[in-house]
Amino acid sequence: MNLLIIGNLGYVGPELIKYLRKNFPSYNLIGYDIGYFQMQYTTPFIAPELLLQKQLYGDIRNFNYDILNNVDAVIQLAAISNDPIGNKFEAPTMDINCHYAVKIAAEAKKRGVKSFVYASSCSVYGINEGVAKTEQSEVNPLTAYAKSKIETEKELVQFADDHFHITCLRFATACGMSDRLRLDLVLNDFVANAIVTKKIEILSDGSPWRPLINVKDMARAIDWAIHRKNEGGNMLVVNTGSDEWNYQIKDLAYAVQKIIKGVDVEINANAQPDKRSYKVDFSLFKSLAPNHQPEYNLEKTIQGLVDGLHAIHFNDSQFRNSNLIRLNVINTLLNSNVIDNNLQFI
Repeated sequence: MNLLIIGNLGYVGPELIKYLRKNFPSYNLIGYDIGYFQMQYTTPFIAPELLLQKQLYGDIRNFNYDILNNVDAVIQLAAISNDPIGNKFEAPTMDINCHYAVKIAAEAKKRGVKSFVYASSCSVYGINEGVAKTEQSEVNPLTAYAKSKIETEKELVQFADDHFHITCLRFATACGMSDRLRLDLVLNDFVANAIVTKKIEILSDGSPWRPLINVKDMARAIDWAIHRKNEGGNMLVVNTGSDEWNYQIKDLAYAVQKIIKGVDVEINANAQPDKRSYKVDFSLFKSLAPNHQPEYNLEKTIQGLVDGLHAIHFNDSQFRNSNLIRLNVINTLLNSNVIDNNLQFI
């Protein structure tokens, strides 16, 4: 099988590549990425893209559709996948996350690709009052990132048929150790702060709900989506995570405190409510993909981050100003005149 992974040089891609190479050693794996974050490698092992048959570079806004020839499945990871970046660069966020992803899907269908997997997000639910959100629940995207995801889902419907299966995985918030680690994700941030400052400061009142998924379990879900027959239909949108991973922000901090001894947790009881609060129902994913359910729990994920950060001798108490924060990388590229305000290389 020939698999094209678009956006493989980010946070999720390295774990997906390692998973696919281990479980499907005969597959022909091709990566395609613009390369914003290629240099942000954070583990002492070989670069995961060395496990690919081919690494291609380019902007999906200038995508060469001939790359799709003889490809069996496309995994669309490429995105401005961060609210601060998305809010600062709304137009390119919609272009990259939606418009050009849809164009690639349309062309993939024409060229005989059988499966298109789109990395969507549970953030489309926005604010949740009451019961956990199912796939039939009303969406309320609050950020440019979330808006781009729901718009893409709507656009992709027109292409799905018996010969072209589309799977939109509405992922819970990613977390866990990766070869291209991000520390602008809530649990990863808490663990990093606990290690270097022995303090976790929650800027909100800690009450917002957030579902999470380990990045390694995201790879398992993508595996299922690539290979699914017709479970869920030709066009499937599915919440991807686990009911056991619905947590309030304060509970995440306390879980880190339990594993990393001597950490203080400070909650801003007077903070304005965080509108990004949602519980999610993952029962459909459980019923459709019983053999690809998340294997990592919260404690195991925290310990994995602790071990991973210790292995790279992480000790930067100012990491929020470092390139482990994706917006900082983009700003560095901008300030160095490497990319323009449309996030295109100059």
